[in-house]
Amino acid sequence: MKSLYLVLNLRLFDEANLNVNTTATDTLSAENKTYYQKKLIGLARKKLVHGRFLDKYSIPKNGGKTTEFRKYSKLPKVTTALQEGVTPKGQKMEVTAIITEVSQYGGYVTLSDMLEMSAIDPNISVATELCGYQSGESIDGITREILNAGTNVLYAPKVAADGTETEVTDRASLDKTAQITVDVVNTAVAYLKAQDTEPIGEANAYMGLIHPYAAYDLRKDPMWIDVNKYAGAEKIFDGEIGKIGGVRFIEASEVKIWKDETCPEGLGVFSTIIMGLHAGAETEIEGLGMEHIVKQKGSGGTSDPLNQRSTVGWKATHTAEILSEEYMIRIESCSARFSEKVEAN
Repeated sequence: MKSLYLVLNLRLFDEANLNVNTTATDTLSAENKTYYQKKLIGLARKKLVHGRFLDKYSIPKNGGKTTEFRKYSKLPKVTTALQEGVTPKGQKMEVTAIITEVSQYGGYVTLSDMLEMSAIDPNISVATELCGYQSGESIDGITREILNAGTNVLYAPKVAADGTETEVTDRASLDKTAQITVDVVNTAVAYLKAQDTEPIGEANAYMGLIHPYAAYDLRKDPMWIDVNKYAGAEKIFDGEIGKIGGVRFIEASEVKIWKDETCPEGLGVFSTIIMGLHAGAETEIEGLGMEHIVKQKGSGGTSDPLNQRSTVGWKATHTAEILSEEYMIRIESCSARFSEKVEAN
């Protein structure tokens, strides 16, 4: 009995592949194209956690791949009174340029003609679903790594059996007692407020991105307010689980876990990012955000001489950048229950 096959060719297109032909064929109806495009983008959007509260920018088409952000420093306070008839010295504006370049990413699934003719499942729909999740996790992962390279880090303190806390100054010094708590969150919030960090406008709060295992420790605190206990008509975000210490938390399994030579031996370390308004941004090329691409059987020319293959894929341009380090802080913590069991992600 011959086996049916579904070949997964999951690729990231680097600079050498920018000119690959990815024009969708016209054999799908307009309705189907729209449906599949919406489905892929909808599924991808659910996975885009790390960029959800960042500023959004686009580079105009034919405007190159590089964008520059200009950050101006505050002017110093004026504490000396003016002298009558004397023009004081002025101040110079200090500007920092943040330059970033978008890259192109993509992946696709190959379907065989035998699979198309004999399978029960609607294969384009299934392939679109797989690509939707892959595209979301891929783009989100790129943003995640950029945000986790930030320089403002707060390490959860170690706690002795008698409750005495010991400050931790590096990742390797954490242990299973160094868990995220409301006091740690309050410390992070105090830092953000001291930098005059504004809350995220639509949330009216700082937003936290947290792994479910770190959330397990935080939710044990009696001050935790579960999302289903919110009062009033607050907007609830996808993945939101609750709030504590002036921070509303989004839970996602893709939030960063380290488990390598930088960590305490045998323990995974969890990242929890807390951010305010204008902490960072995501950039794409206008019109080249997320694209759903279907190549039907017979469209491959001499590369598919027997019309045996069709493909379903996605393509996107993307980059992310930290705009203001002081508007974001990363908490690193362990977990007594989970740190030994997890793997890096």
